[in-house]
Amino acid sequence: MITGNNVSHSKRRTKRKFYPNLFDKKFYLPEEDRWITLKVSAKAIRTINKNGLLSTLKEAKSKGFITSY
Repeated sequence: MITGNNVSHSKRRTKRKFYPNLFDKKFYLPEEDRWITLKVSAKAIRTINKNGLLSTLKEAKSKGFITSY
């Protein structure tokens, strides 16, 4: 979460928060013949579509973003 300002037409500023674009998404993992549910951002969904689910999970695990899947 990042904080910033709402700026009105009269340039009056009030605090606001920027939240990540998260989704609960189910993915099928054919190597293990099961469905897994992940809470992922819109960018992560595009990365999974581009690189594949298994390679994305392995890369996230090697970087320490997830502990298991």
